[in-house]
Amino acid sequence: MKPVDPATNLPPDAAPRPVRSRDPERTKQDILDVATLEFAAHGLAGGRVDAIAAKTQTTKRMIYYYFESKENLYALVLERAYAGIRRIEEHMDLDRLDPETALRRLVEFTFDYHEAHPEFVRLVAIENIHNAEHVKASLAVRETNRPALMVVKHLLARGLQEGVFKRNIDPADLHLMISALCFYRVSNRQTFGTIFECDLNDPKIRERQRRMITDSVALFMMSAD
Repeated sequence: MKPVDPATNLPPDAAPRPVRSRDPERTKQDILDVATLEFAAHGLAGGRVDAIAAKTQTTKRMIYYYFESKENLYALVLERAYAGIRRIEEHMDLDRLDPETALRRLVEFTFDYHEAHPEFVRLVAIENIHNAEHVKASLAVRETNRPALMVVKHLLARGLQEGVFKRNIDPADLHLMISALCFYRVSNRQTFGTIFECDLNDPKIRERQRRMITDSVALFMMSAD
């Protein structure tokens, strides 16, 4: 029998056992990733911490240790969802483009982001069912979204100054117009598609509507009242 090392209880020439460690930040991000899909699919009331724990190979106890409560986890999911789209908007560098092109790029980005992130659309819809209860309680959500209006405000000012835009409207109104047109086709995809027998996932329909929405916003801003 080979001698063993008393410190490891292994033969001296044996390969060391791999040490398994868990990165707390990575674990928290994994939990948030899975929680995003869970809450988007089932809402706050229907989302189950058990399911989140199982899919992240953690425990309910660990989730509550990191996030304190299911409601707090949901609030952080919501904050992160808003931060995702706003972070990209802030770094689009629209100032290097002429106002019309910049506006079109902003609309196209908004369309593409909603299309690629239906979980974001569902989370926003769910929060509206809750009368924005968690948004009202979250300074982070409001602070995260404030730059979105600044991007639109700056673009509007530049377009008006250069004579490209003819409508001096409130930045919030333009932001609402863009968001509404892009949001609806994702939030109401199932009902709209069923009632009118059209598949909004069809690439040809998606591209046609992307162009239609972009043209509508641009032509509205470039036409006189």
